[in-house]
Amino acid sequence: MAARDEEVPVPAREGGAEPEGCPVYCADPSRPLRRDAARNRQRILKAASEVFTELGLEVSLDEVARHAGVGVGTVYRRFGTKEDLVASLFEDRVDTIANLAERAIEEPDPWTGLVGFMEQAAAILADDVGLRQLLMFATYGRDHVAYARQRNAPLVATLLGRAQAAGQVRDDLRPTDIPFIIFVLTEATVLAREARPDIWRRYLTLLIDGLRPSREGTTPLPVPALLPEEMETSMRDSAPRRR
Repeated sequence: MAARDEEVPVPAREGGAEPEGCPVYCADPSRPLRRDAARNRQRILKAASEVFTELGLEVSLDEVARHAGVGVGTVYRRFGTKEDLVASLFEDRVDTIANLAERAIEEPDPWTGLVGFMEQAAAILADDVGLRQLLMFATYGRDHVAYARQRNAPLVATLLGRAQAAGQVRDDLRPTDIPFIIFVLTEATVLAREARPDIWRRYLTLLIDGLRPSREGTTPLPVPALLPEEMETSMRDSAPRRR
């Protein structure tokens, strides 16, 4: 009878170092996970999110395993290295944001879809400083900028395009403005974390009013929006350097 996912130890490398990758011991990512294995994977991702948020990205996989309440071997089977775990967290959160956008596109009213997406995405990022940094910087050991752009950029462009075509949003807004606004908003959480962690909702309301075309004419935007390649460069250049 096969052992439970968390009960099979991963042989340590000589000297106690962490194994490099998991070509033998890790689960095949192309195969569907058993229910208990899938549950452990979600426990690990949740624990990693909490630990990285509290202590930063330099914590070890042993610490993540302790926080998740699983053996370190389980972590190595699901994620061969810490970079693999960070990548999975990043991709999982990018997919979460993309799913929000996909549902927002199905909203009959384009304005409701766009504003609802911005609010839900901001709420997710405001609640998790560590993962917000992962999304904002889109890099840790590997460059994930391209994945984020390919997954989300077309969806955001569709959301914005629908609202502009309906005459609900000013026509000088560009797709890169939407994630940039969300990032700026959720940084307010850092500034007011102790006093008012939900202060971003106040400024979201102010900014949403600024998205609408005014019957009396809008103030022209003084500088152009970031080009997609400029947005990517900004995310890479702003990333904290690993020590």
